[in-house]
Amino acid sequence: MAVPKRKKSKMKRRIRQAANRYEGVQANYCTQCGEPAAPHAVCRHCGSYKGKQIISVQ
Repeated sequence: MAVPKRKKSKMKRRIRQAANRYEGVQANYCTQCGEPAAPHAVCRHCGSYKGKQIISVQ
């Protein structure tokens, strides 16, 4: 039977368990149109970013 040679530190254990708690990117909403938008990206629905019109969307 395999037995660990040394005790795993609390930090190593927490890093390993943190991967199970990850829930993905949180949903952000555009300030202009209110549609869901990716963080740090131009809104695909209205073309604005941080309240400024960046691209024109048809």
